[in-house]
Amino acid sequence: MSEFKNLLLEVADGIAVLKISRPNAMNALNSETLDELNTCLAEIEKNDDVKVVILTGGPDKKGNDFKAFVAGADIAEMVNFTAPEARAFGIRASEPFFKLQNMRQVTIAAVNGFALGGGCEIAMACDIRIASENASFAQPETGLGIIPGFGGTQRLARLVGMGRAKEMIFTCDNIDANEAYRIGLVNKVVPKEEMMNCAKEMAAKIIKNGSYAISVAKAAINNGYDMDIKNAVEMEANLFGVVNDTHDKKEGMGAFLEKRAATLTDF
Repeated sequence: MSEFKNLLLEVADGIAVLKISRPNAMNALNSETLDELNTCLAEIEKNDDVKVVILTGGPDKKGNDFKAFVAGADIAEMVNFTAPEARAFGIRASEPFFKLQNMRQVTIAAVNGFALGGGCEIAMACDIRIASENASFAQPETGLGIIPGFGGTQRLARLVGMGRAKEMIFTCDNIDANEAYRIGLVNKVVPKEEMMNCAKEMAAKIIKNGSYAISVAKAAINNGYDMDIKNAVEMEANLFGVVNDTHDKKEGMGAFLEKRAATLTDF
């Protein structure tokens, strides 16, 4: 793996824990960090031993965990952007964000502390979001005279509905973890000291299942979401055919009929 200035990566037991670590900027996303994320995720995706990626925020300046997930995009870098530079920054972010959304591994955002602006947006690019009780979410961009530029106007509406997305973006209101859970922005809320264990337990549960089947199911969900139902179900049937011709299908169904534990190996 490459070495990174703004990321911390640990890999064990099929799980990659990836921490965004810019303690002097509350883990804000600048161009360098976005490029590092893009490189790191590309390398992880090639690693067959990694089945789940947990994305979280690194410690604060004092070394304490759970201060911030990602406090947003780096305003110090953005303040003098021209229109073409701002557009390029948004496109730059879309590359690692789409990797999180579409890579074959399952991606879990473990949201500790502030997930504001780009922080909320990168969490939404993950498959699953687990929030600590001290997490807070917002899209505060219109208060700065701009709009969300890392997918926020699109992913937020798809997750919580158009009305709630407009409310969050138009008012710039912060919402706490429980409200985020209530509106469907996060999957689970847990005490902050339990957050990483919860994320790893979920990852371990996922790893027990067929990794290839999960990667195909992920693609089916992502690709079918904006299709009409007829074409989406036809796509699913095609993929259902594909997974029926694998070792994992034969092993999984054979184990079920033989009343034994299955050993699933495919990616």
